[in-house]
Amino acid sequence: MKGLKYILLLAVLFTLGACQRSQEERNRILKVYNWADYIDEDVLAEFPEWYKEQTGEDIEVIYQTFDINEIMLTKIERGHEDFDVVCPSEYIIERMMKKDMLQPINRDFGNTPDYIPNLAPYIQEELNKMSFDERKVTDYAVAYMWGTAGVLYNKGLVTEEEALTCGSLWNPKFNNKILMKDSYRDCYGLSIIYANTERLQKGEVTVEQLMNDNSKDAIIMAEEYLKMMKPNIAGWEADFGKEMMTKGKAWLNFTWSGDAVWAIEEAAAVDVELDYVVPIEGSNVWFDGWVIPKYARNVKAASYFINYMCRPDIALRNMDAIGYVSAVATPEILEEKIDTTLENFSDLSYFFGPEADSVQVDPVQYPDRQVIERCAVIRDFSKKEDLEKVLEMWSRVKGDNLNTGIVLIIFAVFGGLFVWLIVNKVNKYRRHMERKKGRRRKKRR
Repeated sequence: MKGLKYILLLAVLFTLGACQRSQEERNRILKVYNWADYIDEDVLAEFPEWYKEQTGEDIEVIYQTFDINEIMLTKIERGHEDFDVVCPSEYIIERMMKKDMLQPINRDFGNTPDYIPNLAPYIQEELNKMSFDERKVTDYAVAYMWGTAGVLYNKGLVTEEEALTCGSLWNPKFNNKILMKDSYRDCYGLSIIYANTERLQKGEVTVEQLMNDNSKDAIIMAEEYLKMMKPNIAGWEADFGKEMMTKGKAWLNFTWSGDAVWAIEEAAAVDVELDYVVPIEGSNVWFDGWVIPKYARNVKAASYFINYMCRPDIALRNMDAIGYVSAVATPEILEEKIDTTLENFSDLSYFFGPEADSVQVDPVQYPDRQVIERCAVIRDFSKKEDLEKVLEMWSRVKGDNLNTGIVLIIFAVFGGLFVWLIVNKVNKYRRHMERKKGRRRKKRR
């Protein structure tokens, strides 16, 4: 019996030692889960050296990417993946907060400056509108990039007046010439806004109320209007819209402002003139932000990484690399973004402060105050059953989106395949019967 106890004790001690070594090794790894094409690769590569300078500790970054918020969330919520820092959109941040899936960001950086206060107060205020149970969202999330959803259009084929209204996306003139962002929340909000244009004009309802209305009537309305748009839709795109617009294969693209910046620059290089506007009826302002999931195993390195991303120089490099706009709002960034060749002046005091009430800055990246005032932030649908109903509606809309030409091609392909299978079987049967007759003739001989 004593021998058995001794063996068990050794086994426990060995297991504890192995776990300790495992955690020590894990403390030298930072797992980052981010959107694809959403960071300057050199910025990422330089983080371990900066971290060593600040803490004296080595770190290895394991970097993975996703394309859809819900895929990221499922991996963490159901798979308990131990990502240390991830970058969800605002409504997913709110959902993760409600489900107690986040850890607070540790802002005790020792001798390292705290760069998180560099964020624009406007964005901090918008994030904190999602706070509840006396927990401030900004204690758990730090905004990374932000922008608007709007219409990217080919100026040679579409007028600005046409692009400025949501109605252009339903206009038969643009049959099979429109790309829609493959994002159910953006498309849902757009359709509800367009359906209620008159009520908005009369002041009976706000953009925020409409975009976040998940009532039965609203879901039915969204499905009706999205299906009405179907003949115009050439595709639902997650990332290929930029390329198709640049090549002139589509005329309008309901997309995000960051993608629009990239497309406008690329198109100019091949003499295609694109522009971007936020619909006059209204649209959404979106944010993506860094958070530390509850299953993270290196909270210290995650917090330092988030702080590192808020440095103005790092923010500028990321912006230049990906085309999106950082939530950091320091004088250095404003100075870098001023372009005196622009004819229009914008009021960006809401973002950079009162000194930026009339500045020459790219309006696609930094919308004027009047544009922001007709936009709102998407919130999480609070009840699971409401979310499921919206997702079912979205599945029906996309599933029904095959136009006649595509349907005919599919039927032709499958029809041809079916005929080939039948002919092939008939030929095999004939060969089999001929061989059988041959064997009978041999027996008779």
